[in-house]
Amino acid sequence: MARHNLGTVVQFEFTRTVKKRRFWIATLAIPVLLAIVFGLVFASGSSTQESTEQQKNQSLDFSYSDASKLIDPSIATALGGTLEANPDTAVERVKEGKLNAFFSFPANMMKEPVLVYGTDHGIFKNGTYDAVAKQLVILSAQEKVGSEELTVAVQGDFSTESQTFKDGRPSGGLETVVPPLLFLVLFYVVIILLANQMLASTLEEKENRVTEMILTTLDPTTLVVGKVISLFMVGAVQSLVFTAPMVLGYVFFRDQLAMPDFDLSALQFQFLPMLVGALLFIGGFILFTGVLVGIGAVMPTAKDAGTVFAPVMISMFIPFYIVTMVVSDPGSMIVQIFTFFPFTAPITAMLRNAFGSLGTVSAAIVIAELFVFGFLALRVAVHLFRYGSIEYSRKLSFRRAFARKS
Repeated sequence: MARHNLGTVVQFEFTRTVKKRRFWIATLAIPVLLAIVFGLVFASGSSTQESTEQQKNQSLDFSYSDASKLIDPSIATALGGTLEANPDTAVERVKEGKLNAFFSFPANMMKEPVLVYGTDHGIFKNGTYDAVAKQLVILSAQEKVGSEELTVAVQGDFSTESQTFKDGRPSGGLETVVPPLLFLVLFYVVIILLANQMLASTLEEKENRVTEMILTTLDPTTLVVGKVISLFMVGAVQSLVFTAPMVLGYVFFRDQLAMPDFDLSALQFQFLPMLVGALLFIGGFILFTGVLVGIGAVMPTAKDAGTVFAPVMISMFIPFYIVTMVVSDPGSMIVQIFTFFPFTAPITAMLRNAFGSLGTVSAAIVIAELFVFGFLALRVAVHLFRYGSIEYSRKLSFRRAFARKS
């Protein structure tokens, strides 16, 4: 009978939510906005690519003077330049529009700047002058060195391949950090999407004055657990709707939208960090869910609940103010406090788990703490819901609620 009631609650709550027009308006608003943005980026990218191709096919007309004796005349000619016969009047001719651009290369470029003068063609196209002047110097220097390899070495334009070791075994880089961080992203998405709905769901019956009728046929625990499961299902639907445009854009329009090309095959899904991340996610979800249900049971209206709801949500973002310390100095006192304080523990522990600074013992303590406090919060929330659900006009008194036998 209890299972039947739980299934009925889950089905009813899920169906009631997804049938609401405002739910789909709010859910589809972000994907529609993303589609509009992607369309604008696509159109802008196409026009930019056409403009770039046109610029590549056009040479930049300029004249130059070379006191450094470094510039190679053949390279300058290939880039559209000619040696200036009258350097003293070149700047005036640029001002009058008779000369497109003039570059003055000093005798010692280490001590003096290269002077670049050009006709104004707009803030973005004007950068072409500096780019051509620098390219002319680099190519001329490379020609004099006579070795492209030496030029690359001097410029530092070469790649390195690093390998680090931990406990005698190769340790990964970002490819091992990203997979556990997915639980952190999922945690934020689920809590942010479901928090307001959780408050609304637990307060709706109270504000409609029908709670006492529901509790005559349902146990409070069954009702609360059913609401939690249904809201998790709703959050899964919203997450799929939100991520669909980004996935489609990455798969089919990655080049047009200028999205970075991630090599997903390089990601390393290590068992222990993924297991710890999953347990931290579940424990944190139970804890915050219990607290939100408790807030809904105590407060008479959603407006009153908002004053308590805000600090709880803010606690989720506090660890990001010390994220640099979490990564660089995980042993500091403030990081340790945030790791084991219940409301900041999920975020801080997930960050440390991803970056490999959360030891096995610390991970076990945090996970046990989250589950213990989470189930305790749910148990207290159910007790408060039992008595607070019929307090329609005032906030529930904790003293009176716990003075009664459940």
